[in-house]
Amino acid sequence: MSTPPIPFRTPVGLRLAATAKAVSRAFDEEMAAAGGSMAIWQVLIAVKSRQTGNQRELAASMGIQGATLTHHLNGMEKSGLVTRARNPENRRVHAVELTPAGEELFLRLREVAFGFNHRLRDGLTDEDLTRFEHTLARLAANATPEH
Repeated sequence: MSTPPIPFRTPVGLRLAATAKAVSRAFDEEMAAAGGSMAIWQVLIAVKSRQTGNQRELAASMGIQGATLTHHLNGMEKSGLVTRARNPENRRVHAVELTPAGEELFLRLREVAFGFNHRLRDGLTDEDLTRFEHTLARLAANATPEH
């Protein structure tokens, strides 16, 4: 007697990657409609929340390379959203600050982010979200080589 075949299911990693891409794309489109982008939002929120003291720490907190951050900051500085000042004691270190225009964009994008988060949570209970967060943590742990 043979074992019945296992029904085909899309691999979890593929499904997760496709979902993440769709959510990321939708979020970035909403950010763009409000005059920003996901990258700009990440910089604004990191600077606004004072999570970092300089450009190197800012790049690390965002999970990007320094050169990528420099590219974002150059555009944001040119647009009048941030200023960068060298630390007089260490000229290689730049402090990043929001300008009034950066503060205004932060507030506008914060409303977009809150609205998008609310939309994503539609129909999900706190229990659903807790289970989902646990599942994401398990998937991240399972993805590590030492697992």
